[in-house]
Amino acid sequence: MTIVILAIAVFWLAYSNGANDNFKGVATLYGSGTTDYRRSLALATLATAAGSALSLLLASRLAVTFAGNGLVPPDLASDRSVLIAVGAAAAATVLVATLVGMPTSTTHALTGALLGVSLAAGGDQAPIGRLWSVFFLPLLVSPVLAVIAAGVVYPAMRAARQYLGVTSETCVCLASEEAPAIVGSAAPGDLAPYYGARAVRLAIAPAHQCTGRYAGRIVGFEAQAAVNAVHYASAAAVCFARAVNDTPKIAALLLAGSLAGGGYAALGLVAAAMAAGGLLNSRRVARTMSRRITELNTGQGLTGNLVTAALVLGASQIGVPVSTTHVSCGSLFGIGVVTGAARWRTIGAILLTWITTLPCAALLGAAAYRAWTQFGGM
Repeated sequence: MTIVILAIAVFWLAYSNGANDNFKGVATLYGSGTTDYRRSLALATLATAAGSALSLLLASRLAVTFAGNGLVPPDLASDRSVLIAVGAAAAATVLVATLVGMPTSTTHALTGALLGVSLAAGGDQAPIGRLWSVFFLPLLVSPVLAVIAAGVVYPAMRAARQYLGVTSETCVCLASEEAPAIVGSAAPGDLAPYYGARAVRLAIAPAHQCTGRYAGRIVGFEAQAAVNAVHYASAAAVCFARAVNDTPKIAALLLAGSLAGGGYAALGLVAAAMAAGGLLNSRRVARTMSRRITELNTGQGLTGNLVTAALVLGASQIGVPVSTTHVSCGSLFGIGVVTGAARWRTIGAILLTWITTLPCAALLGAAAYRAWTQFGGM
């Protein structure tokens, strides 16, 4: 019975992770008007699946880190009651944030749940030294690095664009539509000759629907086409990097509980659940990431994605559990500060979510462990 419940807890966690995180890599594509929500989501799903498939090769050390090593007593690290409580607590924390449209960190939620379960399982003292060096420090430093990096990289890229003679323009789009237009005489009551004429309609749209474009050429290519191509690639890279970093953390619960027959079976289950969460429940977080943090054009979105992908992939390679949420939001914060378009109320709400994620997950983890061991352990 514990095997089934552990599988459900891990599936729930992976689903919640996908709902909150899958769209983050492509949020700049949607927010800058480069493409629409459906195409953005399709790209995110494909890139996430690829990252999950390769995560065991590229970030296997994260599975060890999040198997409870050093955070729960060694004799409990593979206890399914511990793993169930950790998975359920982290899943509930992430899902609540998703339902209110706030991007949060699965890494933070897992760390908090591990800590809460550790204390509830009889750990006399939390391993503060390990918590600080392996978990808290990367989580605190990574968004700051992202803000700084975006604040430096975006002005540099803008200066390079200007040096190459590429200008930024704002396009006004005219929509054409079929409408009855009287262009001559006809028999009374006969309107057929007048349908099919093209009428032009000019509409005033919200600021985020205005389209910014680049005019000029970069290394022989039309500037806007080149920026769009790299923007798509960078969005896919962020989704790929996030899956590489997050999948082993979740799969670790299965591997520690000896549930999956091997690493690839665990990754397959996690990847499928992450994809389902992203496809079914990502719209609210997508709206926050794409439209409510700062206004974006394609160049700014590209910068945010490049910074995020570089930091997350680098951290995954060395086994450091950074949060893709913190890094991607940090890069958007940095761009908003540089451009003066940051929406501080939304940023404040996101920061409050980050602050409360870990203690909420810890409390839920402790409560879930006590409830399971007292009433449900089978």
